[in-house]
Amino acid sequence: MTLNITSILFYAFSLVLLGAATMVVIARNPVYATLYLVLTFFSAAAIFLLLGAEFLGLILILVYVGAVMVLFLFVVMMLDINLARLKEGFLSYLPLGLAIAALGVLELAMVYWTAPMGQVPAPAPFPGNYDNTRALGYVLYTQYLYPFEIAAAILLVAIIAAIALTLRRRSGSKNQQTEEQLLVRAKDRVHLVDLRIKKH
Repeated sequence: MTLNITSILFYAFSLVLLGAATMVVIARNPVYATLYLVLTFFSAAAIFLLLGAEFLGLILILVYVGAVMVLFLFVVMMLDINLARLKEGFLSYLPLGLAIAALGVLELAMVYWTAPMGQVPAPAPFPGNYDNTRALGYVLYTQYLYPFEIAAAILLVAIIAAIALTLRRRSGSKNQQTEEQLLVRAKDRVHLVDLRIKKH
């Protein structure tokens, strides 16, 4: 079997993707895990570009890497995470993690045995004027319109819930009174004292 440059790049990016995804789970430092997740998204975007899905690849880079993951990285770096406490509970979650990993591998093996990759027919070549962005939009807003709207509604509810949880009143917290700060006058806050020695 001869491999062209596209196949070689596909396997190379796939290996990088699998390695980075594994490091996301294994890494003890949350900042390192977030950086490995950025590398995973970049590798997946490169695979999308190789498969001819340019729109999905660019959206993955612009939205997830450019916005979501940068936000995650800043949030993780700003949080005061106790790494020692996280390491203490690692062994307690190990059996559950191994069970979930074994279940995932079993599901992939069942899919492979049901339809081996060698028996899957190759997709038909697309014409020169084919626009995958238009085709994706057509399928998304016709066949999958209701699931798309339901997902948008769920995200809206999640955003409202996150804002409501953030803005709740906590006992003992110190908040700024913006109205009182704007009405402050200099003579109410500053008192000048003459420390010079007066001569009699």
